Amino acid sequence: MEHVLMELQWQLCSETNLALFFPKPITLEKQQKCWALSDSIQKMPEVIEVVIGMNTLSVFIVPLTWAELTTFKDKLSDLLNDIPSKTIHGKHVEIPVHYGGKYGPDLAAMANELNLSVEAVVELHTKATYTVYFIGFQPGFPYLGGLSESLYFPRHAIPRTQVPAGSVGIGGEQTGVYPFESPGGWQLLGQTDTALFDLTKSSPTLLNAGDTLTFKAIDIHQ
Repeated sequence: MEHVLMELQWQLCSETNLALFFPKPITLEKQQKCWALSDSIQKMPEVIEVVIGMNTLSVFIVPLTWAELTTFKDKLSDLLNDIPSKTIHGKHVEIPVHYGGKYGPDLAAMANELNLSVEAVVELHTKATYTVYFIGFQPGFPYLGGLSESLYFPRHAIPRTQVPAGSVGIGGEQTGVYPFESPGGWQLLGQTDTALFDLTKSSPTLLNAGDTLTFKAIDIHQ
């Protein structure tokens, strides 16, 4: 990690926001460092909120003078000299999925572009164990690490205006599940009936950072 740390630096995005981006590739090790940094930074009196992204951190602070902001940025930079890791021992969830056909309208075309059969794409997608890096975009939307490099695939250049709730998709190096119907640009492989967000429960989100999950194919539609 020494070479990676040399590349890390806080970017001032506004008078009240700084961001940190770990260089690619996306890894669980870097996400664990984001989790640990977030815990440390959240305790600082200048901090309002820390938002964790995919190997990224965004820190929102109270308004400061330029001198105070420079001092605060130096305090953040000092944390990069020896970043600890935080391991979250979450629960494991299995999500059943209907793949292809009306459930996964992009599966066949994506398989063709990858020079794989539809069955091979489903096999690769279901045999991996994924880790929830963070929840974002929508309440309960899990951004997952652990996707096979063989399935990396770019998002649609023009997003759909409506993606059905429960849609399972791939966007770049990530896979995830849409909890609600919404616009979205990910490649849609299938759909699940599993609810990822339920306000009637004491913990509305099915998944949280550090949880693991696997997808299970119920069936594959052509």
